[in-house]
Amino acid sequence: MGFFIGSLIIPMYKLNFVFSKKGAMIYIGHLDLMRLLTRAMRRANLPLKMSEGFSPHPKLSLKRALKLGLESENEEGSILLKEQIDSEDFKNRLQAQLPEGIIIKHVERNFN
Repeated sequence: MGFFIGSLIIPMYKLNFVFSKKGAMIYIGHLDLMRLLTRAMRRANLPLKMSEGFSPHPKLSLKRALKLGLESENEEGSILLKEQIDSEDFKNRLQAQLPEGIIIKHVERNFN
């Protein structure tokens, strides 16, 4: 997977992850959760693929926006990385930066 700049191919690696949101974290809204995950990924020093344009941001997406006040066992998200990284390494580095109540349960590479 990659994208073209002229004749140069820039590789991108997509990781899908499953996480749970419990405890005090049920009171965090969708946009705040996106910001929380983005900041945790930056603190974990992950090789994030940034969007192009005036204000670049990580290419992070969550499958569903969970309502405020609800617990969840299996929320799904994906992130684009500019370098290949082991799934377990990603999980451990990210989990170390997340607050209590957000637990990364599973990470897998997406080869599409």
